[in-house]
Amino acid sequence: MHRPLRVALIAPPYPLSEAPSPPLGLAYAAAACAQAGAEVAIFDYIVRRYTPEKLRRDLDSFEPDVVGATSVTMNFLAAADIIREAKRYDPSLVTMMGGPHVSYDVEGTLSRYPEVDLIVMGEGEKTLTELLPHIAEKGSWPKIKGIAFRRGKEIVKTPARPLIEDLDSLPFPARHLLPMSRYLALGYPVGIITSRGCPNQCIFCLGRRMVGAKVRPRSPSRVVDEIEELLGYGFTRINITDDTFTANKDRAKAICGEIKRRGAKFVWSAFSRVNTVDPEILAIMRDVGCDSISFGIESGNPEMLKRVKKGITVEQARAAIRYCKEAGIGAHASFIVGLPGENPETMNDSKKLAEELGIQYGYHMLSPFPGTTVREKIDEYDLEILTDDWNRYDANRAIVRTSSLSDAEMNRFLDDFLLAIEEAWKEVLKRYEDGTATPEETFKVDALSRMELMYKLLSEDVIEEVGPVSPNGREPVGELALKIAPLTRFGPDFIARALGPMAAAGHLKFETENGNTRWFWTHNKRVDRL
Repeated sequence: MHRPLRVALIAPPYPLSEAPSPPLGLAYAAAACAQAGAEVAIFDYIVRRYTPEKLRRDLDSFEPDVVGATSVTMNFLAAADIIREAKRYDPSLVTMMGGPHVSYDVEGTLSRYPEVDLIVMGEGEKTLTELLPHIAEKGSWPKIKGIAFRRGKEIVKTPARPLIEDLDSLPFPARHLLPMSRYLALGYPVGIITSRGCPNQCIFCLGRRMVGAKVRPRSPSRVVDEIEELLGYGFTRINITDDTFTANKDRAKAICGEIKRRGAKFVWSAFSRVNTVDPEILAIMRDVGCDSISFGIESGNPEMLKRVKKGITVEQARAAIRYCKEAGIGAHASFIVGLPGENPETMNDSKKLAEELGIQYGYHMLSPFPGTTVREKIDEYDLEILTDDWNRYDANRAIVRTSSLSDAEMNRFLDDFLLAIEEAWKEVLKRYEDGTATPEETFKVDALSRMELMYKLLSEDVIEEVGPVSPNGREPVGELALKIAPLTRFGPDFIARALGPMAAAGHLKFETENGNTRWFWTHNKRVDRL
């Protein structure tokens, strides 16, 4: 009897500054592969250190037939290099990639990376369930909608696959294949979708193209079933990652009603648009645990908002923030620097609006990702793209310029903003050091330090590499903290306080052998060994 097809899916490295959480799209893909009858593993290199040697050990241990990776533009090169390494190590593997970047850079990916056998374009779940039973039969690939591959020197793109109308037909994301204890230790919220689809036409965004213009909802009962599953893992904070949770207020109310009916207790955040909220919906959301909403305002200049087809007004932004404050919900606004036609005046308009709103806000540099209108129709805009080095598409430094604004000027604008934040933070740290910080400041310093510590321990495999810990009369967590302290910038007492709750919850455990203890992160009741 033949063993089932084995599929290894890869979560490539992702920086701490991008707030990594359990990779939702990859977990959906894993569930689809399992639904197709495959045996599936996820090689997570977000909260585990990636090395080629570790990849080879993972491949030897699981012995997959197929290796796939997802990525966004900023970590595409890392993902492609991992696929390249896997193919070199075992040329018999069928290799594939999916995600927003490769979906709109098919030719670039397949021409530059011969190690990538095929690309799953766009929404991938139904494509995977149809593809995997025939993955070894390359002659059948042209019959599968939604993929691209090489046939000799020709790049073949099959017809687009229709979007999934009934999202309730999808299995829950296969998060049990992820090292969830590690994500709990990192402390970021876990993501969930309640719908797919974006009716808006912003020229800088991929949302509409990836998930369609029509909003396709999941049923409130199905959404809250998944929320309860997440709470069972131990998460207490959830982020709804829909493009616009409040796009349909009646549906948002129904989800909130189902949360309340079941008595689910957790805090949550969501993405929204300033023209889709009002006092009523915000009060309902706040009543069932919503404490934060992120708005993409993008610019404080009315003409710029029209140019980029944002579909909102500055006055709507002011009203939405006022409503959030009245409801007791924290609001965050993001602005983009470097939009087409940007000039010193439009940048200053954004600065004035951001400061006027009196909330947390931040700036992103425009990153014209493959597939965005602004990139594909660049000749129609006052904009020049300066690089196709995908590693620089992290929205942290300027990679464009306009006729009125250089990339250096954009960077100076952002640097001035960041310098003010840095100087204010230095004052907080000074008060923290001399014991005069407010309770809120103390909490922020400790929380950020804990996050930095955990990310180092996880992404660099520090706990695994220290090896056995000899008892010195201390509590086991204290012994571990003492041994790993020299590998970090933190003292053993702080480390012990950070690790204690993880050990108490069973996410971090140890075994004793010959009088020594060896620590390891658990993996959903199974040991996550390296």
